[in-house]
Amino acid sequence: MTGHLPQALLFDLDGTLVDTAPDLARATNVLRHHHGLPALPYGVIRAQVSNGGSALVTLALGLDKEAEGHGEARAFLLEAYGRAVAEESRVFPPLERLLAEWEASFRPWGIVTNKPRAYAAPLIEALQLTPGALLCADDLPVKKPDPEPLREAARYLRAAPADCWYIGDHRRDMQAARAAGMAAVAVGYGYIEEGDDYRGWPADLWFDTAEALAAALRNTGRGK
Repeated sequence: MTGHLPQALLFDLDGTLVDTAPDLARATNVLRHHHGLPALPYGVIRAQVSNGGSALVTLALGLDKEAEGHGEARAFLLEAYGRAVAEESRVFPPLERLLAEWEASFRPWGIVTNKPRAYAAPLIEALQLTPGALLCADDLPVKKPDPEPLREAARYLRAAPADCWYIGDHRRDMQAARAAGMAAVAVGYGYIEEGDDYRGWPADLWFDTAEALAAALRNTGRGK
């Protein structure tokens, strides 16, 4: 499956294609401030970003998902985030250059994310990204690690799953890619919790940096 370069690329969004942690960290600390708590260090919040808004509420306030007040706090956090989804968020620079080259050669690419469309679409628009497919958490009845969003994105791109790489920074991304019949590509520069070794995920390829990933996709590097 990984013996040739892909015909189509599919990316996870947060921590894989776009560095969204600064804006999500800001919203998390707005929630903390609202409750009279001091700001958390950026690095602590960054490690939880891939786990979604509920995980950030638990981190910020110590409220489990089922706890009273969790839903209200999550709504507050997401409202704060929604007011400025792209204030500091940026495409990881090596991938910004890669996508320009990829599009210039008329090759398809897309995004499959567990982020709700209400936040993903404005972010992508603000960053002037033009994916051929965008599948968000609320577009289908299921989301990653279920493989169906990946398969649906491949259909949008008119690409066979076996010709796609799905690139992500979480174990569930690898699980979804494997189940969809795509090359599972793990990246170690994303939002990975302390103690979680991304090289232990069920992937086909592993890249420590965005630079290494971009080099491999130009066929000048190899997965390690």
